[in-house]
This record gives sequence, C-alpha cells and structure tokens, in this order.
Amino acid sequence: MKKSDQDRDLAKKIGQIIAKIRNARGITQEEVAERLGVGYEAVSRLERGVTLPTIARLIGLAEVLSCPIDSLLIDSSNRIGDQAEKMARLLAGLSEDDRRLILGMVEKLSQRLLK
Repeated sequence: MKKSDQDRDLAKKIGQIIAKIRNARGITQEEVAERLGVGYEAVSRLERGVTLPTIARLIGLAEVLSCPIDSLLIDSSNRIGDQAEKMARLLAGLSEDDRRLILGMVEKLSQRLLK
C-alpha cells in the first residue's frame, strides 16, 4: 500500500472513531466545531476521513469528547499490540467467566481462520 493510500485509510479509521465516540456522547458536529473553534464542515471532513487530524486537533477532540487521546489512535490502529490493548479495555469491565468465554471464542475463531 502506498503512503498516500495508508494516510487515506488512517484518516478514514480515525474519522470513524471520532464519529462513533461523538454519537455515543450525544454531541452534534456543530457542538464539537463550536468547542474546537472551527466550522462544522471541518468536523465533517475529519469524520469522513477527508482530512487527517493534526496532533493538536486530536488533543482538542479528546478533550471535547471526554476520552483519552490514545483511544482515538489505538482504536484506529492495525498494529497487533494496539489491537490487543483495545481488546484488554473491552474485557476489563467483564466478569472472569465472561472474559474466559470471549477468549475461548476468539481462540476458536482464530484457529478456524488460520486453516
């Protein structure tokens, strides 16, 4: 994959995460834009993956969305370690029995997919 393709893919993934968190918080694009001091079209372009946010913009978004900045990056990453971190966060709130159930399902699924 060429660098420009990688940048577009990353921009889309980060945009999807931003939109997902924003919607979960019940915040409109207009509210995010107002809190960031930008036009709502800038937020729309970020969420659609048209533009890749700067570090400064990610910091602002994390503050507005009341989420850790790393969640905007880790959740959009293809790196195995980042994906493992995301899985750990998802499992953290579950009971031991539920975690074992999910890990068993993941193990069976990965074995099947490796065939």
